[in-house]
Amino acid sequence: MTTVNDNSSEYITNSSSSSSAGLKSLITVIILICVCISGFISRLFSIIRFESVIHEFDPWFNYRSTVYMTDNGFYNFLNWFDDLAWYPLGRIVGGTVFPGLMVTSGAIHWFFHMINIPIHIREICVFLAPIFSGLTALATYLLTKELWSKRAGLFAAAFIAIAPGYSSRSVAGSYDNEAIAIFALIFTYYLWIRSIKTGSIFWSSCTALSYFYMVSAWGGYVFIINLIPVHVGFLLLLGRYSLRLYVSYSIFYILGLILSMQIPFVGFQPVRTSEHMIAAGIFILLQAYTFFDYLYNKLRYVRNIETIFFNLSVIISIIVFAIVVLLTYTGYIAPWSGRFYSLWDTSYAAKHIPIIINLHLLICLYPVGAWFCVKDLNDERVFILLYAVFASYFAGVMIRLMLTLTPCVCILAAIALSKTLDYYADAESSEMVSNYDDSVSICDEVENDENNQYLDNNAQNIDETDDNDDDQNFLTSNIKIIVVTCIAMMLLLFIVHCTWITATAYSSPSIVLVSYNSDGTRAIVDDYREAYYWLRQNTPEKARIMSWWDYGYQIAGMSNRTVLVDNNTWNNSHIALVGKAMASNETEAYKIMTMLDVDYILVIFGGVIGFSGDDINKFLWMVRIAEGEHPKDIKENNYFNDNKEYRVDKSGSPILFNCLMYKLCYYRFGELYTDSAQPSGFDRTRSVEIGHKNFDLEHVEEAYTSANWIVRIYRVKKLSNRFQAKDALEKLTSSLSEESFEKNDGKGVILNKPHVKKGTKKSMRRT
Repeated sequence: MTTVNDNSSEYITNSSSSSSAGLKSLITVIILICVCISGFISRLFSIIRFESVIHEFDPWFNYRSTVYMTDNGFYNFLNWFDDLAWYPLGRIVGGTVFPGLMVTSGAIHWFFHMINIPIHIREICVFLAPIFSGLTALATYLLTKELWSKRAGLFAAAFIAIAPGYSSRSVAGSYDNEAIAIFALIFTYYLWIRSIKTGSIFWSSCTALSYFYMVSAWGGYVFIINLIPVHVGFLLLLGRYSLRLYVSYSIFYILGLILSMQIPFVGFQPVRTSEHMIAAGIFILLQAYTFFDYLYNKLRYVRNIETIFFNLSVIISIIVFAIVVLLTYTGYIAPWSGRFYSLWDTSYAAKHIPIIINLHLLICLYPVGAWFCVKDLNDERVFILLYAVFASYFAGVMIRLMLTLTPCVCILAAIALSKTLDYYADAESSEMVSNYDDSVSICDEVENDENNQYLDNNAQNIDETDDNDDDQNFLTSNIKIIVVTCIAMMLLLFIVHCTWITATAYSSPSIVLVSYNSDGTRAIVDDYREAYYWLRQNTPEKARIMSWWDYGYQIAGMSNRTVLVDNNTWNNSHIALVGKAMASNETEAYKIMTMLDVDYILVIFGGVIGFSGDDINKFLWMVRIAEGEHPKDIKENNYFNDNKEYRVDKSGSPILFNCLMYKLCYYRFGELYTDSAQPSGFDRTRSVEIGHKNFDLEHVEEAYTSANWIVRIYRVKKLSNRFQAKDALEKLTSSLSEESFEKNDGKGVILNKPHVKKGTKKSMRRT
């Protein structure tokens, strides 16, 4: 009978635990679904307010490349030579892009058409980033669950779903590499943690495959291939070597190396650039460490064996380092690129590459979650601490790398919040409750004891302290309620803040501007698309457009016209030549434009409506880049007045007033009244009256000015002798008949053939 009762109670206990575990899993799934939906919805403000449109600049090239790939196939995409970019150089697209974004969109497009759901590729490109934000939240949950707990994972997923640091590059229409790269980054880290915890070949191979996808998606893959080796190195220094670590990293490095070299844009960089040498060095060091560990286990009784192994390790490390230095010196291994120098040395970019924007440290370390990880340190928490340190520094140097820091912030904040709620939100976490239960269990154990004196004494002690326990329990419960309420209010404010930032700061496409009237109504400024449409409809198909590189992708994507420079910025000399043309006087600029066969010039001007992102405010960067390549012709100081100020009013520099950029932006602007309380020619962006109003253009003529004067397009006049040759050719072809061409045997004719007139020979007198 007793056995039957025990089995029944055990069955009831197992059933209760199974139902409880099932309920928790169901709640977890529901929460994750809600998180993914909220992350998707919070990124749709741009579509609700405007329309389904591609944002910014780089996404237009990505969209144009995706359209080409879906129309012509992946093989033709890899061999595509884009003749609309970087005239007259052109661009080999397949070997200069990370194709992961295009392949992902193309695969989704193919899948929908396979199941007979017709959808335009543009809609897939617009909604790709919000869709992947949900996948990123799931990957963050998995990573945090491996690092700490499921509760922390749910908090981390909710944070990353709405965090402004991530939503800034993942709103609808933001069709850039980061749309899928952050998911690949976090998912690769999750698989890496799984591999070192299990030592499984399967998980290590999955890590390599995920790394391959990351390499195909974004140049930030070097963050993975440097952080994981650093993690392995620190584990070796901390004495946490294990066979699991050896198997995980060895398989990941070999497979990841081979797979990453299959991307044409990457090629042999993993074995020939300094950015990848840390991974190779750690791989060699790990092999040597494993070999020495094997010998040590076999020869542990040999005298001074530890000293011998230590000396050998130091010697091998020095030899490997010397080989790397020698290969770098001989040129086999490429040195660190300029972008990586700008990360380590914040003054490098300012001196050598002014296109790159760098910042000092803007954020501090987030100590609470990191401190909890330090207190309970293990192999995987060493990784998240290293991630926090490196991501914090690099995000402070280059603001774009806030993308890599945001997931780490969310994870550590979730750990801190989860650890706090483990005590304050758990009703049975008090030590007093556990002590009371221990006392009751003791009473139950001695209930049938012959000596009941112990039971009486213990019960008496409990009665004496019962009043104090009630007071302490009441005080502790109130404190817990207050703390939990404060945390809930802070989370609500965090949600409101994230939603407001995403809606106002990150959901406005750069090609569609918004202004507000005096009554608060919204006015749409659509000058960009109107001007690009004008270019597409009113210029020859082979027309060549000169503009600053910011607008190259948009001109090629929306106008389908050839540009001299674009946002790829791979050729600094060509950009400097365009900057020199903009900074020179009209005559010198005309020589450059004639050499480059420029047909039209496009400039952005915001002086009428107060748009601050115009070319006048960017002009000094054009001057600096041009001065870097042409220091004898362009000097930045010449564009400042006597007080070393950059001004466009009467105190401005005469060289500035005479340069091409100033004339293109302010042509006919001196006749315009932008403010009833100000004189004509008042620049609302810089709040001054321009200093040089009445001037004419000699080598260019105005072709189009948008409604709000934001986009101005000028036609470049051709040389007079070119017009004469064109007129002569038309006159000749109209006068010659087909018979005359046949008589000439198709040899052609010479235009304006010179005639030789015979002269008379003069007699020479002899002296």
